[in-house]
Amino acid sequence: MALSNPRSFYSVHSVTPYNTSTGLYYGILRVLQGSTFSMSGETVELRGGSNRFAWTAEDGNINAELQLQCSEYPNFIFELFLGKAPTGVSAEASGNVSDLTDKNGLSVVAATGFLATITVSTAADLKFGKYIVKATGADTAKVYKSTNIDNARGTDASDYTSDDLEIASLTGIGSGSTHAITGHGITLTAGASAGAMTSGDTATFEVRPVSTGSNGMTATFGGLSDVFPEFGALCYSAQKGNGEMMELDIFRCKALGFPLGSSEKSFSSWSLNAKAFYDSARAGVFSMRVVQP
Repeated sequence: MALSNPRSFYSVHSVTPYNTSTGLYYGILRVLQGSTFSMSGETVELRGGSNRFAWTAEDGNINAELQLQCSEYPNFIFELFLGKAPTGVSAEASGNVSDLTDKNGLSVVAATGFLATITVSTAADLKFGKYIVKATGADTAKVYKSTNIDNARGTDASDYTSDDLEIASLTGIGSGSTHAITGHGITLTAGASAGAMTSGDTATFEVRPVSTGSNGMTATFGGLSDVFPEFGALCYSAQKGNGEMMELDIFRCKALGFPLGSSEKSFSSWSLNAKAFYDSARAGVFSMRVVQP
């Protein structure tokens, strides 16, 4: 009988993390540059005397690790690796403008004070970013915006008026007066009994533009009560031309943190190492299946 063809695995197809208690899937990672499960061990050697070699050796500890390289950011990876499940943001036909909140001092925001409300005057002109309103006098203020990334949306907004990221200057603020931020679809309205502001006081608000998609998210990470759950992982190599497929089921894993960043003219990617450990109920660390239909 001739030798059989060598077994080989080709490329990476997907990784599916799952809940170790319920078995339910968190989702699937498809835009992968690499998925590697490695087990590296050490031997404990007996040495002594003038012998340059070990007299004998026994098995030491074994480290098991799942290494992932990926270029997609589904919500579940933030839950698993950053400890907080994000809140999804669905389509917003009218966009979203948050409430104005005092940041420094208390003279800018009040129901009867300077800025009682922020209203959307033209939804199509809303520009993504974080905004700051700074009192420059008793009845004057300036508005600043964190980024010009969205300036071309709707009515093309003029760029910053100064290096400190100012986009508008408001004057004549008085009882019930309204103040539109040109090109940004927002109107600020003073309270019915608007009083004098304290120069230097600031307030902030955030804007999301009109959205027809459902891929948005919001979350705050790094909280003291954040929890990093353990998870299982099903890793699949690509299906070969002869139909052969390979599956690794890694029973229990845990990873803390992953990088968030990007480089010039390239898609953002992340990589992490998840530690794998023993599962008493399944009497092992991982299982493997190879099929050739």
